[in-house]
Amino acid sequence: MAQTFLRTMFGPHSRALQEQDGSRTAYARMEAQAGDADILTARELDFIAARDSFYIASISEHGWPYMQHRGGPAGFLRRISGNRIGFADYQGNRQFLSTGNLAADDRVCLFLMDYPARRRLKLIGHARTTSEPDDVAALMPADYAAIGERAFVIDIVGFDWNCPQHITPRFGAADLAQITQPLQDEIARLRARIATLEAVTPQG
Repeated sequence: MAQTFLRTMFGPHSRALQEQDGSRTAYARMEAQAGDADILTARELDFIAARDSFYIASISEHGWPYMQHRGGPAGFLRRISGNRIGFADYQGNRQFLSTGNLAADDRVCLFLMDYPARRRLKLIGHARTTSEPDDVAALMPADYAAIGERAFVIDIVGFDWNCPQHITPRFGAADLAQITQPLQDEIARLRARIATLEAVTPQG
């Protein structure tokens, strides 16, 4: 459940607007049930493990929000233990924006999308980086063509699932291959049938 997420994210102005809108009572009940953290269940962990990309937002030293895309093979973002997840950070453009932001403020928000199924999951937590070779190696995807420079380790505080409203379905190459495979199989069958008929049909 998202009780701790909501308690953490709602500020005085959000709560005041909820009062005006009539939604505050329901959200207050949810906040009252919040613990130290929203515990990741099999549902969240399976969703995380299936992602091949996500967005991570951090806070700059000037107070500006900053968001980056992270990608890799499915499962590159993975559970380490308990409510702790992590991923290997690959060699990139050498700007070190997210890494630098964490040195001043360790709070992050991750946004995970499943466009074909129109599902999205938000995660908030405290992140740190480590360049220890063993930590990086443990999170590097096998046989992936990238150089891992550091590991991001994130202790999740809360999560929230969003409704599918306004999510436009989008499909990757693997999704399209699965969808079109029956058509490809049918085309192959028909071509083989045509070849057989042509072989036994007299020419001329």
